[in-house]
Order: sequence, then structure tokens, then C-alpha cells
Amino acid sequence: MGSTSGVANSYDFSFKILLIGDSGVGKSSLLVSFISSTVEDLPPTIGVDFKIKQLTVGGKRLKLTIWDTAGQERFRTVTNSYYRGAQGIILVYDVTRRESFANLADVWAKEVELYSTNQDCIKMLVGNKVDKDIEREVTREEGIALAQAHNCTFLECSAKTQENVQQCFEELALKILEVPSLLEEGSTVLKKNILKQKTPSKGSCCS
Repeated sequence: MGSTSGVANSYDFSFKILLIGDSGVGKSSLLVSFISSTVEDLPPTIGVDFKIKQLTVGGKRLKLTIWDTAGQERFRTVTNSYYRGAQGIILVYDVTRRESFANLADVWAKEVELYSTNQDCIKMLVGNKVDKDIEREVTREEGIALAQAHNCTFLECSAKTQENVQQCFEELALKILEVPSLLEEGSTVLKKNILKQKTPSKGSCCS
């Protein structure tokens, strides 16, 4: 199952999803695992990358534009603007690195508060690399507690084994579909794209 571009207006809603968290927690690997159902060890993202995935959730055809942001501090000024207009934000930490978990509260959650322009944005806390359970430094209970403290949904997964990866994005999409204001935004994006397609090119003439 690969990333699908599809026909431009063959979906009901278009949503923007943002992946944030420390460098090396596996954000890019989660995204690639979801998009292409393959498992890869990827180098750190430089700045921002994005991929598009179409899927059907809750009976609705969705186009997800998923932005993968760099976790290194030197890229923060580059990624700040990408919070704008996001209907969903996934905060990722590595269950084997306590520092990456602590930084979600100390750094990333604060950035969401500061830069997110959408009051109704759905947030999900994801603990990655559960395949390395023997090296675990953050318990599932700690993850649940932090998620509750920041009004996030919670899930643990593994990009390497693909455990809960599909579920992560599908659950987030379902939550977005439950919020009327986010649905309105998603349909507005779709309408704008349709209008762009109908706009005649400069080279055409109309009588």
C-alpha cells in the first residue's frame, strides 16, 4: 500500500497533520511506515518535509498532508510557521529516551500553545520504539498521565514493527472528524482546490 495522489477532488475532506518532537525519536520512520508500509532507518529531517496520504476513515475519504518537522533546535525558526492551520498535531517521543519525553512538556507542548493557530486542533501523544521494550525508560502510565495533562489522546507504537502505526493516524483522523470547525476547514480547503481547477488559464480566451 503506497502513498496515493488520486484524482484532485476524489476526497471529502483535506486535513493538515504535523509531526513534532526531538530529533531521532522516529517521526520520519513513523511517516514512511504509514505512507508506504515499509520500515526504514532514516537520517534526521533537515527543516521540513511532507507527504500526502489518502485513506477512508469513518466512511469519509480523506486527504492527509502530513508535515514531518526537524527536531534539532537550529531548525525551530524554520518549522514554527508550519503549525498554522494544522487540524492535527502528533507529539512523538522515544520510550527509550527519557529526555525526549521530558522535552514534550518542557519544549514541544509550549510550542504548540505558542504557534498553533487552531484552538480546536486535535493533539495526540505517541510513544515510539516499543519494540525496544527492554530498553524502556518511560512507562506507559507516564505517557498516559502526560497526555491527560495536555489534553491529548495517547498511543504507543513502533515504526520498526509497524505496531499501531496505522491506528495512530486513523484515530487522529477520526477525532478530527468529530469536530465541526475542523470539518468546515477541511471542506473549505477542498472547495478552494476545486475552484482553482475551474479557473481558466491566462492563455485561454472567453467571449
